[in-house]
Amino acid sequence: MDIKVHLQMGESGKIVASAPVLPGCWSQGSTREEALANIREAIRAWLETEQAKAASAPASAEVATVSV
Repeated sequence: MDIKVHLQMGESGKIVASAPVLPGCWSQGSTREEALANIREAIRAWLETEQAKAASAPASAEVATVSV
């Protein structure tokens, strides 16, 4: 699975990495490579957490898709 991430220099001088399609999923690193490794780990953790939430949804819950 490929997920686009944004990299930018943070105020602390570290590189901040975020995954815009995954709300609240971000990390940082001292180098580009470290920031990418850290965001990769954060993405995995984010996906595992969301998967666990979905698995614990009530059986009576309905999922629908709407167009806006």
